Amino acid sequence: MYFAISAKLRDAGHEITVYDRDPPAATYGWGVVYWDDLLDVLYRNDPESAREVTARSVLWQDQEVRVHGSDGEQTAHFGGYGYSISRSALLDVLTRRASQLGVDVQYGHRVADLSTLPEADLLVAADGANSGIRGQSATFGTRIEVGLDPYIWLGTDQAFRSFVFSFEQTSAGWIWFHAYPSVAGISTCIVECSPQTWHSLGLDVLGRDQGVRLLEDTFKRALDGHRLISRSRGAPAHWQRFAHVTNKTWYHGATVLVGDAAHTTHFTLGSGTRLAIIDAIVLAHSLQKYLDVDDALREYDRHRRVELHPVQAASRTSMAWFEHVDQYIDRDAVAFAHAMSVRHGGQNPWHRQLHLATQIAAVRTARRAFATGRRWYLARRRGEGKDDQSRQTGRLPCPSGLDQQGNRDG
Repeated sequence: MYFAISAKLRDAGHEITVYDRDPPAATYGWGVVYWDDLLDVLYRNDPESAREVTARSVLWQDQEVRVHGSDGEQTAHFGGYGYSISRSALLDVLTRRASQLGVDVQYGHRVADLSTLPEADLLVAADGANSGIRGQSATFGTRIEVGLDPYIWLGTDQAFRSFVFSFEQTSAGWIWFHAYPSVAGISTCIVECSPQTWHSLGLDVLGRDQGVRLLEDTFKRALDGHRLISRSRGAPAHWQRFAHVTNKTWYHGATVLVGDAAHTTHFTLGSGTRLAIIDAIVLAHSLQKYLDVDDALREYDRHRRVELHPVQAASRTSMAWFEHVDQYIDRDAVAFAHAMSVRHGGQNPWHRQLHLATQIAAVRTARRAFATGRRWYLARRRGEGKDDQSRQTGRLPCPSGLDQQGNRDG
């Protein structure tokens, strides 16, 4: 959807059809997180939809690591802030903007066979990690590595105001969730555990409702008695294992992959939506820059694959760290949280000192005040509420230097 917007903004003469396999307003999952760097990109590319995304997002401040073990509860703190928006709200914003620009959006149209599609100069496959379009050709050189830990993407009516990691010790082993606000009164809650814990708790055999009730009881302290929600405008959530997707090439003929169809990054990195949107912009920019479609796809493939390599490496590292969390969780909460925050490597020498200082309430208050000022400055710099000057040039920029990995852990 965002590619359609970006391509139309660069050439209103493009005839673009988006085929959505789901009915209108249907989306599976809860919320996505992002940071100021994505807002910078959105405002430069299309201020109109960027303002709508901003208006429908919520701010979360600070991050907590809560460890509920046999010795009671311990809490450690990170600084930082971010934004989140519900998937349904994001879909609604992009659908309305694409339709406004003249994109033909067709719902309930599942593409099972490329031969059923009308002839086109370009086919953009944005059908996810299990892309059916990608699967119809071995030329992409797809490689899928499945992670060890089962996880389930849920919601909760516990209105978290911070990004919360909560680890719970059970008789079967450790189980944990990552939670953050999505919309008013609702938070996203991703539950994860080792395969051994999953089997021992019976989550592999319990019905979906029974499994959710067991998780509610397991996390009753962290959820403060609130409920977990499985259904989100569609089918109930189910347990899955993360699929790490890579491809030798992102295009073949007139078909090009974007987003999770081209690459995946583990949810503990929190960058999937951001990377997919940048894919869309870079692809639209390449098509504007090069008259020949093949040249445009070659440049898109080269540009994005180089930038994604370190991000996917960090994603694999992050996934592996959580798959071996038992090696770190016997430490006190502050030391454990520090190990979590440096799992990607490449931290500054003073990172540990800042982490220790952040455990002091007065320091956290000062960091929040600084973050408030920073948000105000960044919002003014990108011109929130103003017309984007690049709109007057008739040629929109390609984002550069913005593909460093997001890091929500401090």
